Parts: sequence; C-alpha cells; structure tokens
Amino acid sequence: MKTTSYKHIFSAALLAMAGTLMSSCIEETFPTGSFTEDQLGGSTSGAASKAMALGTPATMNVKYFSDRRDWAFGYGAILHIRDIYTQDLAAQNDNDYQQFYYFGRNEYQGRDYIFMQYLWNFPMKIIATTNLTINSIDAETANAEGLGWLGTAHAFRAMCYLDMARAYEFLPSDAYPEAKSSDGKDITGLTVPIVLGTETEAELRNNPRRTREEMFEFIKGDLDKAIEYMDGFTGGDKTLPHQDCAYGLMARLYMWVEDYENAEKYARLAINASSSQPMTQENGMNTSTGFNDLNQWMWGSAISKEALYSNLANWTALCVNETWFGYPGPDGGCDNCIDANVYKRISDTDWRKLMFKAPAGSALEGKNVFVDDELGAGLHEYASTKFRPGSGNTNDYTIACVTAYPLMRVEEMYFIEAEAAAHQDALRGKQLVENFMKTYRDPQYQCRPTVQEAVVEEIAFQKRIELWGEGQSFFDIKRLNLPVTRGYDGTNHLESECFNTTTRPAWMSWVIIKTEEDGNAAITGYNNPDPSGVYTLWQGN
Repeated sequence: MKTTSYKHIFSAALLAMAGTLMSSCIEETFPTGSFTEDQLGGSTSGAASKAMALGTPATMNVKYFSDRRDWAFGYGAILHIRDIYTQDLAAQNDNDYQQFYYFGRNEYQGRDYIFMQYLWNFPMKIIATTNLTINSIDAETANAEGLGWLGTAHAFRAMCYLDMARAYEFLPSDAYPEAKSSDGKDITGLTVPIVLGTETEAELRNNPRRTREEMFEFIKGDLDKAIEYMDGFTGGDKTLPHQDCAYGLMARLYMWVEDYENAEKYARLAINASSSQPMTQENGMNTSTGFNDLNQWMWGSAISKEALYSNLANWTALCVNETWFGYPGPDGGCDNCIDANVYKRISDTDWRKLMFKAPAGSALEGKNVFVDDELGAGLHEYASTKFRPGSGNTNDYTIACVTAYPLMRVEEMYFIEAEAAAHQDALRGKQLVENFMKTYRDPQYQCRPTVQEAVVEEIAFQKRIELWGEGQSFFDIKRLNLPVTRGYDGTNHLESECFNTTTRPAWMSWVIIKTEEDGNAAITGYNNPDPSGVYTLWQGN
C-alpha cells in the first residue's frame, strides 16, 4: 500500500493556502512519519486518528528559517515576543546577542519584514496541520477514540485562531485613535481570514479579514466540537489539549468579546474538569523541575532530545536565564527580567516574588534559590528564575533543553473567573481573587481596591505576575486598554526600548504580511497601520 510522508502532506496543504505563501528564505521543516492514503481518507481507526493528531504538537518547536535566526525557534518564541511587547518583561544587554531587540525597539514591525512574517506564518503552519487532521477524520463514522483525537485538532485550531484574532484585531491606540487603514479603509473589528484547507484557489485569493463576530462564531464552533468529541477522552499526554483545555479556551474566547458571564462559567468548568492544581511554592520553585514539568499544567509544549535541532535555537537557550551556554545568563548577558516597577508592586510575602532576583539592599536580597549559586550571582537584578533548565542542568544543552513550557495552566482559570466576576460584581471578584491568593500565593494578601475598575485592574495585575513569561498578559493589556510604561526613574528597560504610551500600544495591533496581501486581494487596503517608530523614546525627567 502506498504511503505518503508528513513532509509531503504538509507541503501540499501549505501550497493550497495560496494566500499565505512563504518566502524563499523559509525552510519547510516538519515532523517525520508516514500515513497510508487510505488513512488520510476519513478513517474510523483510532490509531490512524492518533497519528494524525500527534502531528500538531510536533510542529510547535520546528526550525523555521534556513539560516541562523535563533529567535525563531517555535511557538514558544511567539509567546516570548508577546511578553516583550508589554511592560512586564525587561530585556538586558543591547548587543549582538540580544535576539529580540527589534520587537522591543518597535522597529521593522511593518508588512515587509521577517519579524511580522514569522508571527503570521508560523501559526498558519500549525493551522494547516490541524486542518489536515480535521479534514481527514470523518466525525460521522469515527469511533470514540477517533473522535477524541479529532477534538484535539479542533481545540488546537481554536487556540491558534483565537491568538491570531486577538493579536491582529485592530483596536484604537494613542498613536492610531481611528480604525482606519493606511489607505483610509474602515478596519473596525477586523481580525484575520479563516482558512479551512478546503477552499479553492480563487476563494483563497479573495478571502477577507473576518469580523470579530464572525471569528467568534467560528472559534466557538470549533470549541463546541472539541468539548463534545473529547468527553471522556484521555488519550495522549498534556502536549495535546483535553476537554478541560477546551473549556479554558472557551473562557479566553468569552473574555475577548467581554461576555463575562460566560467567561466566568467556562473558567469554572475548566477548573472542575482539570486534574491540575495550582502550583505550590515547593514545586513551582524546584530547581530541577520548576516550570519545566509538563505534568504540572493543563497543557504545554514539550521539547524532546530527538527534536532538538540546535543548542541555541530553543526555549531554554533564549527564555531560561540559568544556563552557561544560552543567550541569557552570565555568558550571553541577555537576561529576561521582570520590570522593576512591576516587581516592586508585588508583596514581599508573595512567594512568586522569589522567582526574580532581588535587587541589592531589598528585603529579599539573598533569599533567591538558584540552580547554580555562581551562575545566579552573575545574573542581572530582577532576572527571572521562574523557568528552569531541564533536570536543573546548566551546562549540557542535550539535557538542559529537554524541557517544556506552558500553554495553559489552571491558575489562569482562577484569574479569569475572578476578573469576569468583578466586571459583574466588584465585591464578588474581590472575594474570589483574595481566596485564590491567600490559599495559594500570599497568606497576607488583601485586594485593597473596592471600585470596580480598580478591582479589575488589580486582578489583571496579579494575573500578569502569575503568567509572567507565558505570553498571555499581552491580550489582557490590549483588551483592557492599559498603557505600557517602560521609561521612569530606576527603570531596568534598555534605553532603546523605553517607550511610554497612554493607551494600549499601537504595536499590539499586528500588521498582516505583504505576501498575504499579494496573494489575497481582499486584504489589500484593509491592513493595520504600521506602528514602527510612532513613539518617541523617554528622555528622563
């Protein structure tokens, strides 16, 4: 029986996506493996469905460029970039080792540059993979196991489209207060085109940006199917979403459209359905497994030794400070730090504050626990120790880089529940966040605000601390129209990145790449305005 490899299947799927053709500099790299053509044609086999479904998590950490651009190491890089766009993550060392500096500097963020190309094309690759799975499994004839695997594909696709919709949706800012494209077209509420992998070339070449309402209904449809198909499904590890994750995605979806009643409902469903518990101080700060243990979370992405294609292009080498070989750490010096003012706002009795190197003279100086004390001494003040190298190994990349990063944790659901409640009843939201914080994070915590807007902001702030480095705070800052303040006395942001905004930054409405415009006439004239260079650097007081 004839077999077809993943590589050829995925390449064919991508070629069908005429609106998202890749440029010649991109290397198409996909997981290896094979299927029979019969298995691709609507099989009811659970084994075949499993093989299809496992292709999606395998695409999360693959090589993107054919040359050395280590920052483009997978979906984890997109999470990291989203954090760079906020105030919360302060990069260090403005040198050649600083892989992400164009994002922090707000330079080359327009449609013509590889930075935005990556942000568009990489999730589109994952979507192409999910489309292949969804279009190859017949829900009408699949057995229960096959339906479960199909449900994972619907959840994965929903996650990617929800992330893209929220990133590309134009929302007004201080730099661009009107919802107008550079061509003067109305772009109010526009997100991204939807590609199902079943379109004709003509349809792909005239595939408009979908409105918020259209995208909501599409994503909700995927999640309704995921919840139904994965009822009782336990196949696969936590690199695949399960029903609790589908509930969690539904909670994120309803937060996006500000339907807070349903957001609260689904956050609680996710909590109740999940086998995960909020991480304790002991497991969260463990020097061998703290924040690199997939089993602690609802959903994550894991990097195996076999999948490592570089010692420097991976999550550990770019996002983990405690190694001797990566871009952060004493050798590279490009430490990932928490913003100084954000750090100072955290209570000293909150154990999460110990995940960041205390500055000299502070109450917590000397209380941090490092994987390696000599290495820790060489880190910048405020440097994160949240994400640990694999097995606590700081030298051997074949061990240190075998790790995982979170895509969803149950703690996020508690904060969604609290914020959604606060939008309906400030006192109820206040009580929920106090209950969580006192139980799991800070026994002395008090939510001091009482006015609704301030309670919401306090809950969002505590969520930002909880999810620091996980790429989720971007969406809350954009949704709540919060300013970014990097320039102030005592700032630890690079001078070249000290921008202060009065609203959500303009760079939080991402620009669609030129190749999509060239291949999709419906996008022409309806792109978001280029945010590059629209803000002036802070000059000090």
